[in-house]
Amino acid sequence: MATKKSVGDLKEADLKGKKVFVRVDLNVPLDDNFNITDDTRIRATVPTIKYLMGYGAKVILTSHLGRPKGVTPKYSLKPLVPRLSELLGVEVKMANDCIGEEVEKIVAEIPEGCVLLLENVRAHASTEGVAKYLKPSVAGFLMQKELDYLVGAVGNPKRPFAAIVGGSKVSSKIGVIESLLEKVDILLLGGGMMFTFYKAQGHSVGSSLVEEDKLNLATSLLEKSKSKGVSLLLPLDVVVADKFAADANSKVVSASCIPDGWMGLDIGPDSIKTFSEALDTTKTIIWNGPMGVFEFEKFAAGTEAIAKKLADLGGKGVTTIIGGGDSVAAVEKAGLADKMSHISTGGGASLELLEGKSLPGVLALNDA
Repeated sequence: MATKKSVGDLKEADLKGKKVFVRVDLNVPLDDNFNITDDTRIRATVPTIKYLMGYGAKVILTSHLGRPKGVTPKYSLKPLVPRLSELLGVEVKMANDCIGEEVEKIVAEIPEGCVLLLENVRAHASTEGVAKYLKPSVAGFLMQKELDYLVGAVGNPKRPFAAIVGGSKVSSKIGVIESLLEKVDILLLGGGMMFTFYKAQGHSVGSSLVEEDKLNLATSLLEKSKSKGVSLLLPLDVVVADKFAADANSKVVSASCIPDGWMGLDIGPDSIKTFSEALDTTKTIIWNGPMGVFEFEKFAAGTEAIAKKLADLGGKGVTTIIGGGDSVAAVEKAGLADKMSHISTGGGASLELLEGKSLPGVLALNDA
């Protein structure tokens, strides 16, 4: 993918007095009283907005929240205005719509260096569509970092390069695993998907989650890793439970013989040890998907251990990339987010970048 122009390429001549549309991701969680419970995404937009304000641009923000049909109060961006204003150190103005005469009038009246937030838009128009009509179209600092890491580090990694892929289903990660098998030296697999691989190898998996229709695929991925010379590690031991619940009875068993009536909900202590030792040899690590059901404290040890290991290795100069999904939540829950080289905020889009797909919103940007 060609390198794209970034906001850092724009200077005063490009920006002073100009109307600059910024597509931001303000999709933050709100409680029932419309209070923000996690402002990570708002904070992530601040460097780009401040940069534009500093060069005297009229900054017009567009974002979507949820998937509304029409403008509903539940999906209004209004509750975000106070926090955004506080972080930017200016009073952010808010328009009640995202198109129309009233909006045009407000846009015309805002002074240089000011910020206007348009009401919720729900359409790709705000990523790909707008880029077709506006020149230049550039990546903000957050997107630039995302592309540098997810495309750059993965495309041209410092080796040895390891990927850790977890999560409950193989089916949702097929593209990622296949793409990573072309690039990595070591692939660690955990989470619910591991039982499909165990069963494909003829192991007994008790009542663990298995995708019966993906057994052949699992076998072919195992064979592909051998032919590519990728060291593929599956967990050696598993924490099993007698039911899917936070208070289930649990014990550690060998991965190859999970007893009937028991289900695997986390990787065991031996697996944590072998995974950690494998990661000790690496220079770049990308992690997507938890090792177990980390929402239940009893089955969070594997995921937390991986988060701690990555934090530790990051401190020693290893590039650690959290590639979206639940692993982001796990790292934040462990309080280790600031110890990672890059945490992808792109959700499903980051997975598509990892799969080597081109995203329309990225392709629409001007090449550097």
